[in-house]
Amino acid sequence: MPALLRNEGARRLFLHRHALAEPAAGPAKGDDLLALIGRLGFVQVDSVNTVERAHHMILWSRRPAYRPENLRPLLERRRDLFEHWTHDAAVIPTAFLPHWRLRFLRDEARIRERYRSWQGPEFEARLEAVLAHIAAHGPVVSGEVSLGEERPGGEGPGWWNWHPSKTALEFLWRTGRLAVSRRENFAKVYDLAERVYPAAADLPEAETIDWACNAALDRLGFATSGEIAAFWAKVTPAEAKAWGAAALARGELEEIAVEGADGALRRCYARPGAVEEAAGLPEAPARLRVLSPFDPALRDRARAERLFGFHYRIEIFVPEAQRRYGYYVFPLLEGERLVGRIDARARRAEGQLQVAAVWPEAGVRFGRQRLARLEAELGRLARFSGCETVTYAPGWLREG
Repeated sequence: MPALLRNEGARRLFLHRHALAEPAAGPAKGDDLLALIGRLGFVQVDSVNTVERAHHMILWSRRPAYRPENLRPLLERRRDLFEHWTHDAAVIPTAFLPHWRLRFLRDEARIRERYRSWQGPEFEARLEAVLAHIAAHGPVVSGEVSLGEERPGGEGPGWWNWHPSKTALEFLWRTGRLAVSRRENFAKVYDLAERVYPAAADLPEAETIDWACNAALDRLGFATSGEIAAFWAKVTPAEAKAWGAAALARGELEEIAVEGADGALRRCYARPGAVEEAAGLPEAPARLRVLSPFDPALRDRARAERLFGFHYRIEIFVPEAQRRYGYYVFPLLEGERLVGRIDARARRAEGQLQVAAVWPEAGVRFGRQRLARLEAELGRLARFSGCETVTYAPGWLREG
């Protein structure tokens, strides 16, 4: 019989691996910030800015001293981070760059075919011209290489349009010949990869697969082969399954039974001693934290639901009349429980962080102590988002 990891221990181990089960403290800049991102593996980049953009929220929830300007030196001056793709656009430690060669190679055929079916083959005729333009004239945003092109539908060129040269830029970035040098007003600025990335070794495929699976498991604490494959979205489920079987045979892994929030058991890979490690970890502080919807601890929605009993979906693309909660609702983590969600928006011109609603999870009451924790966290969030006060809409607490 495999060792049993009870739900409480599973949540604690998982949150410790995601830097959410320790005091929210630290300088959150320079080497400390780089170490935090390396510990997480990556931080997803997203443009929605109802309070603050996702990558900044993710870092702030672990280091309240963090400010958005702290990230730029690591990306644009020190080049300790680079921007590329995991399951979505993300900032990633440059130390991991050699392992992205496999991603570049595998994306070549897959993305070429997808872009052909979506945009047509015209972008392929622009690839060398775009590279030559950047080589001669320096970094560009997409509108600077549109050359009067129009996308289907007749709209003129612009950064929001996927004209052939825009498609070529994205293809060249995704496949490693271009890099994101910086962002201007959140638009990507592209340059030749050799001007941005340091030289990196060309590693054997097997070495990258082994690294990706090991690095994923170390950040998850325990996982199925499917969860390991999905972490970086770099290796296939079959490769992760073969890696797990081989590592298990060598004694480098063990199978454990992980209890979900509903009591169901799920077989997972773990390092030997993971159950004992979980039992020895300190309990997470009772602090209440507002998390980004794209937080690494939540981005695998099915895993979060199994561990925490927390069903979460973003409703940005759901018609307003059909939304259950709101356009962009933030999960609330208290200690080792997801206790609710909040609809909030920063109105910087008015100096207000406006709270439209808080929905407690079933069986969770917002009594005096929990409300005090929420008020303290919202005060911190207001300062972080450039607001002076927190305001609450009538009937904002949706108890029951």
